[in-house]
Amino acid sequence: MNLQRHQNLLQRDQSAFIVIDMQERFEHVIPDFTAISTNIVKLLKACRQLEIFSCYTEQYPHGLGRTATIIQQEFSSIPAFEKMRFSICGEQPLMKSLADKKIRQIVLTGIETHVCILQSALDLLHFGFEVHLVADATGSRQSCNRDVALERMKQQGVVITSLESVLFEWVEISGTSDFKYVSSLIK
Repeated sequence: MNLQRHQNLLQRDQSAFIVIDMQERFEHVIPDFTAISTNIVKLLKACRQLEIFSCYTEQYPHGLGRTATIIQQEFSSIPAFEKMRFSICGEQPLMKSLADKKIRQIVLTGIETHVCILQSALDLLHFGFEVHLVADATGSRQSCNRDVALERMKQQGVVITSLESVLFEWVEISGTSDFKYVSSLIK
């Protein structure tokens, strides 16, 4: 029997993982930057194992620096997109990649939740994508801004989720080598 899964559960063959603007200039101003980065690295490792399309963006890298070293080490073969607009949807090469791969679900992480992530999430919804935001892999300089953005996105239809929920939705079945690998990431 082929199980028909709920439409809001992630499916790896229809997902893309996007890390937004985790740049070195923010390391000392975003609370929990290291914890956020650690969770992003776990997601990147899972994406590599599960063959899920991943990419990252850098907002005005000439002024804000490159992606933080703790994350950049995992990005050796992952496409990067420089941007000036806050929303990732203004980057035509990125949007073309998503269209070419027939991506329907976008998993977002990064900073700042109330600026680039919020604008990207709402624009992605506008373009017909299902958007999942990993709450324990996002941040803002002030928790109030992050909290308001999370609530606003939730009201608009963004699925607010967590690292472990994303990982196990992608894996779907226990007892497999993918399950064992993903489980090892969170122990």
